[in-house]
Amino acid sequence: MRKTAKVVHMTTVHHPYDTRIFHKECTSLQKGGYDVSLIASMDKQEIQKDTDVTMVPIKKRKNRLARMVFSTLEAYLKAKSLKADCYHIHDPELLPVGRLLKKKNNVVIYDVHEDYVTAMYQKEYFPKPIRKAVGAVYGFVEKILSKNMALCLAEKYYQEKYPSGICILNYPALNDKLVNHQIDDQPAENKILYTGNVSMERGAYIHAQIPNIDPSVSVHFIGKCPSSIAEKMYAEAGEKKEQLMIEGIDQFIEREEIDDKYISRKWLAGIALFPPTQHYKKKELTKFFEYMSAGLPILCSNFPVWKKFMDKYQCGIAVDPYNEEEIKEAIDYLRKHPEEARQMGMNGKKAVVRQLNWQKEEEKLINWYGALLKQ
Repeated sequence: MRKTAKVVHMTTVHHPYDTRIFHKECTSLQKGGYDVSLIASMDKQEIQKDTDVTMVPIKKRKNRLARMVFSTLEAYLKAKSLKADCYHIHDPELLPVGRLLKKKNNVVIYDVHEDYVTAMYQKEYFPKPIRKAVGAVYGFVEKILSKNMALCLAEKYYQEKYPSGICILNYPALNDKLVNHQIDDQPAENKILYTGNVSMERGAYIHAQIPNIDPSVSVHFIGKCPSSIAEKMYAEAGEKKEQLMIEGIDQFIEREEIDDKYISRKWLAGIALFPPTQHYKKKELTKFFEYMSAGLPILCSNFPVWKKFMDKYQCGIAVDPYNEEEIKEAIDYLRKHPEEARQMGMNGKKAVVRQLNWQKEEEKLINWYGALLKQ
């Protein structure tokens, strides 16, 4: 590398210590020899966290409109003052900022975390014609604003929409705490684990019904969960609501805390019984790879892509998320066949260690940056 290139990652939406943005991309690039800064909404306590990445704070704003206007403007002014060689934006609302920052002698990357157009079509609290119109307008505006930007894709299927994009997949970093955790031969507890953000689209209400489907099972959630969703989940569980353990109501859960939860006990399974949506049906969930890293067998929805993944790596069971009998039979199978369940967990762990890990993607990211910046 001829000189230390200055790189600025930017988000007004995500938590400053978001797994993909901070723990994977920023940390990997800093380790790879780049001078990395992260512009994000954060408070004083978050700024002081020990890291080699330079944390550049912008004010936290709870109001969405205020965030979209004032946080975006503040992020632009701070980014412009840093005079970076590369700006890497992580939110659609920062596309105009990326367009303004793009010069002949720098690179702007748009990191596509989600299939936003499809996600908009699924916002059922808007009438369908409005969803279609907003999605179409967004798709058109995104195409115009992202012109001359490099595209970084978190999922394989995003290339259907962004054929010029480079896949830097959201595989987990090889986590010694999880990978080296020994899975003993003792029977698993009747406890099922869900990690990550909790929402209706991510199966919150289906998961909440599990204690009624199998009264011997408790379901433990660790991840940010809006209080309104939690209340509805408890209502879904009814008399079995005490068997729902929700950690993270209205608060972000740090990566380290989630990792500790994985190895805190012998879980029966990691769960992802999502309702069918166009967005998730094609997506290989990040939580799959985390469950696999920890040696947990997976219980998930039988979407074709997900079932193919389970069959390929022999790491879990895919069922109809609306078929209570199938869900109960799968839970019974894992409980009554501990050796087979343990083997599913070991198969998943081996697949992550050998190929499905961030270290492989990190190498791709650094090589891609080198080509973009001609380092």
